[in-house]
Amino acid sequence: MNRRTFISALAAGAAASLVSTRGTAAIAAPTKARNIVLVHGLFADGSCWSEVIARLQSAGLNPTSVQNPLTTLPEAVASVQRVLARQDGPTVLVGHSFSGMIVTEAGVHPNVSALVYVAARAPDAGEDYAALASRFPTPPATAGIVFDGDEGYLSETAFLRDFAGDLPEARARVLYAVQQPFRKALLAGETSNAAWRSKPSFYAVSTEDRTINPDLERFMAKRMNAKTIEIKSSHLSMISHPDVITQLILEATGNR
Repeated sequence: MNRRTFISALAAGAAASLVSTRGTAAIAAPTKARNIVLVHGLFADGSCWSEVIARLQSAGLNPTSVQNPLTTLPEAVASVQRVLARQDGPTVLVGHSFSGMIVTEAGVHPNVSALVYVAARAPDAGEDYAALASRFPTPPATAGIVFDGDEGYLSETAFLRDFAGDLPEARARVLYAVQQPFRKALLAGETSNAAWRSKPSFYAVSTEDRTINPDLERFMAKRMNAKTIEIKSSHLSMISHPDVITQLILEATGNR
């Protein structure tokens, strides 16, 4: 299968999986990019992007998955900035879940040409995300967070039901086994930048999300004037619907 055929197949698969698509004409066309930097959120590691990475590589692009340290927001942002600095040209920065905080902060880097949020936090500069989230019903996964001293993680029951609910159980258990704990200090961080105010932005809402309230996702996507798609998916749409997420990233690179 050649590159053009592969991308056409992705588009067909994406169209079949989407619930709806919305956006506005005001979104600027992104700069052509071949580099993609992917960032994972809580309860995960860099391998959660494997399905998307394989598809991006088959399309002739250069993806890199960051191993987020999950310690403090400044340290997590610094880990992404180091990877961004190594890119050889325009780069699309993609974040899932909590790492939307990192994308929002680090996305002002001059190498970043566009932002993609996958069921992700998208705060404004200096905004208290917890206060914003409190305006919407608390998602079920929150009750499953367990702390062992300074480290937090998601219980197995909550992980399988509320985090990876639309994945085959065997696959979800593998992901649970590689779950990385996060430090309490990470949750206290606030962004000082809002890259989505100056960079073309794209957002994938998970309509069946039990980790971040889908209406909160819609609110953040609308506020940033993002090109928005909705996917009938759990929080882990990049694993359960990798073709759709890949297609959105391809659009952000200008290579759709």
